Amino acid sequence: MPPLYKTIVMEMLQDRPGLYEQLRVQKTLLQSLEQLSQALKSCHQGWMTQLAETRPGSDPSQLSSEALELALHELEESLPPPSPQNEETEPLSLDVAMMFLQRHMPAG
Repeated sequence: MPPLYKTIVMEMLQDRPGLYEQLRVQKTLLQSLEQLSQALKSCHQGWMTQLAETRPGSDPSQLSSEALELALHELEESLPPPSPQNEETEPLSLDVAMMFLQRHMPAG
């Protein structure tokens, strides 16, 4: 998998110190990074396909860029906010991120 996806996901996780620390302590950071990166890649490819079908003849690099923006937005929405309002009283949950993974992981 291209390092681009992993780099992007790692930055997103590091922007959420509570989530990052939770994954690190639970020793699931690497596994989560791999899963989220794969899901981001699948989502990006899905958006590229969808955009290419709706706009045949468009510049492939433009479609790829737009598709990545859409995929990133979906991933961003699935993660807790970068600065949780009250980290002490609201435990971080990976449920929403896991739903993102389930929607975008290839079947098999």
